[in-house]
Amino acid sequence: MKNYLFLIIVLAFMNCKTSNIDSQEETPFFVGTYTSGESEGIYKYAIDQNGILKKIGLFAKTNNPSFIAKSNDGKTLVAVDETDVEGTGFIKSYRIDKDSLAYLSTSKSGGAHPCFLNINEYNEVLVANYTGGNVGFYKIDNQNGLTNLQAVQQHFGKGTTDRQEAPHAHSAYFHPNKNEIISADLGTNELWFSNFNDSEKSFQFKDQKTLKLEEGAGPRHLAFHPNKNWLYTLNELNNTVSLIIEKNNEYVIQGTFSMLPKNFTGYSKGADIHISADGKFLYASNRGHNSIAIFKIDKVDGSLELIGFESTKGDGPRNFAISPNEDFLIVANEKTSNIVSFKRNAKNGKLSFVSEIKAPNPVCILF
Repeated sequence: MKNYLFLIIVLAFMNCKTSNIDSQEETPFFVGTYTSGESEGIYKYAIDQNGILKKIGLFAKTNNPSFIAKSNDGKTLVAVDETDVEGTGFIKSYRIDKDSLAYLSTSKSGGAHPCFLNINEYNEVLVANYTGGNVGFYKIDNQNGLTNLQAVQQHFGKGTTDRQEAPHAHSAYFHPNKNEIISADLGTNELWFSNFNDSEKSFQFKDQKTLKLEEGAGPRHLAFHPNKNWLYTLNELNNTVSLIIEKNNEYVIQGTFSMLPKNFTGYSKGADIHISADGKFLYASNRGHNSIAIFKIDKVDGSLELIGFESTKGDGPRNFAISPNEDFLIVANEKTSNIVSFKRNAKNGKLSFVSEIKAPNPVCILF
């Protein structure tokens, strides 16, 4: 009898230990979606040490959480809700528990169709409202979620294409190295530069208020190089990436690089952009060509060398993410409702297909 009890205890310990190992070998991530089809909101998936994807389940029912972000301490998840009610969308916040997302708050976004969120180390939050053509500012209280909208920066002007007849703020970022906010406006075809005055709860434009991009470029998303001296903007409408640097305290365009093959003549629009943590490679997604463009970054001047393309194994790749250990790149294909993982070669930057899983209209990957 004693031997039998001892065996049970040993087996229980081994099962517990195996379970802990398994959990450590899987890295979870959240997926934001469009809910016009089968999706019901925010889902959770995982990727294992071999790059195999697994669905965990639906974690929050909400409308069109097309972009999601986490607080700096990892305790709060924030999601856009693109519902347009009397000219404003909404931002929702959730407490991140191990097995659930606990709803905390809903705040007005300050403009129609919020499409992007950015959170800095102080848990301050920026939201870009696409149709509203403006940027909103919040703070996070981990007990109560987001504050109410504290200020709005309205853009004005237009570009030269049919997508640029009014301001369309597509993203907004806290500069990683200084007290500055940079937003990309596809509609006005400009980057906008400002500070946030906390005592007055207002945005204040910098001396250089904007930087005009190449005609018809349509800036969408930004990526900061780890050296914090080079800024790259993904231009949605002309499928290019522009290198932005500072000269004499002013931002200038240092170079622009195509995201598409020279012989490609079909429809395609740029979507997302990320840089590896070592600063050696830049990745950008093409919707239409349905690929990830892979660039090598020159370590001296930041210029880009196109080294290849990798098919996303689906249609309409939107947001993508590099895994925390930098071993994998995960892509959300909106139109074909699938998520695909690729093994990333840290030496040459290239990608190789590993795994694919169904996901309802995915548009945002968040580790």
